[in-house]
Amino acid sequence: MTPTLSRYLAGNYVLNLLILTASLMAIIFLFDTVELIRRASGKDQVTLGAIFQMSLLKLPDVSQTMLPFAVLFSAMYTFWQLTRSYELIVVRASGFSAWQFLTPFIAVAALFGILQMMVINPVGSVLIQKYEHLQHKLLSNEKNEIAIFREGLWLRQAVLLADENAKSGENATIDPQEQTLIPGYMIFHAQKIKQPEWKLSNVTVLYFTENSEFLQRIHADTALLGDNYWLMSNVKIYKKDGVIPENIDVFNLPTSLTREDIEESFSSRASMSFWKLPGYIATLEETGFDAAPLRVYYHNLLARPLMFAAMILLAASVSMRPPRMQGNFLMIVFGVFIGFVVFFLSSFLQALGTSRQIPVILAAWSPAAICFLLGLSAMLNKEDG
Repeated sequence: MTPTLSRYLAGNYVLNLLILTASLMAIIFLFDTVELIRRASGKDQVTLGAIFQMSLLKLPDVSQTMLPFAVLFSAMYTFWQLTRSYELIVVRASGFSAWQFLTPFIAVAALFGILQMMVINPVGSVLIQKYEHLQHKLLSNEKNEIAIFREGLWLRQAVLLADENAKSGENATIDPQEQTLIPGYMIFHAQKIKQPEWKLSNVTVLYFTENSEFLQRIHADTALLGDNYWLMSNVKIYKKDGVIPENIDVFNLPTSLTREDIEESFSSRASMSFWKLPGYIATLEETGFDAAPLRVYYHNLLARPLMFAAMILLAASVSMRPPRMQGNFLMIVFGVFIGFVVFFLSSFLQALGTSRQIPVILAAWSPAAICFLLGLSAMLNKEDG
């Protein structure tokens, strides 16, 4: 196929792809804005400008979910356009095969998949972090922060602390129910985590007031996460002005965090850039956590160019029909149905991979491979009989 014809076909498809993607993003932005307005009702400090800002920050990440549909539907519309204007018939009559005709479309789709993987995803991960920061600041009262590094697990949790200044006398005691509580936070660190028992080793807890004034440090050999508490053993408590630590065999440290809170925080796929995922996955596994969800997500991103190319084949198999032939509408509806089936199949297999019921590679790559083979077989049947 000549370069001029290839550029013409690719240009038509790129234009339709951009228009459809922009239209879908506008719809997503509208619904997100309405939802944020609902959540912000009754919060005077949240302005309309802040709501629009949050919607824009969230848009690139949320829009990635609908990109396969944009690739599929824009390809179907482009093929329908070319068929209706008889341009497709002229191209085929010139001696070009369907595979030559589809090459520019497949190339554009694959490049778009690479663009999403290497550019859109990293940009979306940066913006979604800013969105989450604004959401916690303006719409949520939670102040828990969780992070995983090679040095271990770090937690930051807002707590209420007993006001030591309320005591009078060196050995004065106050009824716990009558103690004055002041806002503060604790920083929790553990070097290793043993799964699935959730047994943490070499644990250190630091307490600070909200003005970052240090109050005390707790060190424990191990800690087990229970319901609303950490069960710590071989504990040493270092007071702010104390030199000799207080030794306790068993100590219950209250917490509002659950296992689900921690797992969802450090495995948040949206906030992880494609380029940082391999290192972060290695860090999780070294620390003792299950990195299967992030592995599935990473390989799913790698499979995007193949998935987008498969969408072109599926679109061509249902749209490249002569205008005189009946059933075009039904075939297009069937193509839309295939797209949604692919989406649910992909979600189902990824869920199986996340729970380790099937291998990660199979969970991430099989949806794209199945779609590609289905589209390829349909086109082979259409082109070569």
